[in-house]
Amino acid sequence: MNHKPVNELQEQEKALENIRHKLALLPDLPGCYLMKNKEGTIIYVGKAKVLKNRVRSYFTGSHDGKTQLLVSEIRDFEYIVTASNMEALILECNLIKTHHPRYNVLLKDDKTFPYLKITNEPHPRLEVTRRVLKDKAKYFGPYPNAYAAQQTKKLLDRMYPLRKCNVMPKEVCLYYHMGQCMAPCVQEVPQAKYDEITQEIHSFLNGGHEEIKKELQRKMQEAAEELYFERAKELRDQIMNIDAIMEKQKITMADAKDRDVFGYAVDKGWMCVQILYMRQGKMIERHASVFPFYGEAYQDFLSYVTQYYSDNPALPQEILLPAEPSGKVAEAGAVSDSGSKEVTDAADETVDATTDVMTDAINGAAELQQWLGVKTHVPKRGLKRQMIGMAEENAKVSLEEKFRLIERDEERTLKAAENLGLAIGLESLSRIEAFDNSNIQGTNPVSAMVVFIDGKPAKKEYRKYKVRTVEGPDDYETMREVIRRRYERVLKENLPQPDLIVVDGGKGQISAAIDVLENELGLFIPVCGLVKDDKHKTAQLMVGDPPEPVHLPRDSQEFYLLQRIQDEVHRFAITFHREQRAKSMVTSRLDAIPGIGEKRRTMLLKHFGSLKKIKEASVEDFRPLSIGDKLANQIINALRDEES
Repeated sequence: MNHKPVNELQEQEKALENIRHKLALLPDLPGCYLMKNKEGTIIYVGKAKVLKNRVRSYFTGSHDGKTQLLVSEIRDFEYIVTASNMEALILECNLIKTHHPRYNVLLKDDKTFPYLKITNEPHPRLEVTRRVLKDKAKYFGPYPNAYAAQQTKKLLDRMYPLRKCNVMPKEVCLYYHMGQCMAPCVQEVPQAKYDEITQEIHSFLNGGHEEIKKELQRKMQEAAEELYFERAKELRDQIMNIDAIMEKQKITMADAKDRDVFGYAVDKGWMCVQILYMRQGKMIERHASVFPFYGEAYQDFLSYVTQYYSDNPALPQEILLPAEPSGKVAEAGAVSDSGSKEVTDAADETVDATTDVMTDAINGAAELQQWLGVKTHVPKRGLKRQMIGMAEENAKVSLEEKFRLIERDEERTLKAAENLGLAIGLESLSRIEAFDNSNIQGTNPVSAMVVFIDGKPAKKEYRKYKVRTVEGPDDYETMREVIRRRYERVLKENLPQPDLIVVDGGKGQISAAIDVLENELGLFIPVCGLVKDDKHKTAQLMVGDPPEPVHLPRDSQEFYLLQRIQDEVHRFAITFHREQRAKSMVTSRLDAIPGIGEKRRTMLLKHFGSLKKIKEASVEDFRPLSIGDKLANQIINALRDEES
């Protein structure tokens, strides 16, 4: 393992000393902070209610893996004081959009949502656009995908005769003859007519389609009575199209409000944000965004929501946000517009966003409400909370689908193994053998080994080990024993040697493995350790002797491969441990019965198959084993008494 050059370490120490001086000058005020790397590039932007506390937290105490990766690159920081938390929210959003920091959640330009637009022209047009301009046009949306927007436009084009052409022609086109254009190219169309159509489209897209449907039904009835069957059929088709596009409902609210419902899920360093669109109290569509994240999960989620609304000209009447992961939203009085406090009714569905309960969820909702002028709630019960739950469940499913797709992509998996080898200085990395130890309170210590070849698990080569020489929970000695047993056999039987050995743990486990390999067996195989954070998730890769961290991007295939390896070996080890513990419990329960020795215990388990079946057996069932009725009764009663 290559050590860092002396001048680089000196430069890092000098930068940290400068940071320590700047930390002492931080104010007790709200604002934004900008973290920079050694090149002076802004790598992370955050906001804080109290700058001094938030910025200092990065450089004190321990952090999980994703924050460690960010902190390891910080060489300087700046901060901007704001007058309020809301100003900090807006400033953070603008700074992220300006600087595109690599560790921030970014709402990519190519992920902008489609809108329906009525252009601000003498003869307006209806179009689908992803560009929102300050051009006095009327925008409706956003739509979760282009298909939904195009289908809605197609319906409106049939119903309202706005011009369809980009450049005004010299003569009427087919749309005029179809009744879908008023032909402003050859005749004067009064502004009042455009205003009427624009108002009807506005009403339709904002939930007034039921009234329009009733009007179409009335016209259809009149056309049928006057024997204009072709016109009646056209009107009927329009009604059916409205039903097809506007009535795909999954959840319905009693009121008729337009709502955006948010939920999110996190796993393996990735986040999925799910938005459910409710219009006129009915859910019509949903949208999911999946991306890696590096900061605090809830703060990064709020950052996404803020960016989403920063360019959104068509706001709902209400926004619903999830509570923090704990799901606990403190109850408090809501501040009314007059500033007086009202007692929150126990039957209320939501905690209002203006409550002064100091939680990220409530504060984030309050800041959004103040900025957007839209009611923003954190539901705590009722149907609104169920909708949040639905959004969260959809987000979880989207993440699971993403990981399954990654696992199936063999080419990317192979590339991940190659890139992992390059990251730790290996010319080739095909075979990886990973170890994990498992014991609960020192009982039944076991270890397990899994094998990955070209980034894929080779399950036929997995191995299990009962620890023989170690008493109690001693990870280092357990690692020594298992490494010794595995690679003595590799040498003895001339088995394939791995390109890399992965151990579960940090410096101690790595050193123990290297000591056995090199000093006892004369093998020089690279060993790396996977360090977990306080949530038992893969946090950091360590390699070398002495071990040093290797920084891999959280959103890289290499990091995901390491997580799969660690998850797989842990699953295999814990499954084996449970099997051994269960067998141990069965053995001890039978051994406690007078008259049952090792021979009879083995015979009983072989004959009946499990302790449960022994307990449920009758006295007659024991006779084929040459066990008398008296002893059979003792066995049955002892097991049943123990359970009761």
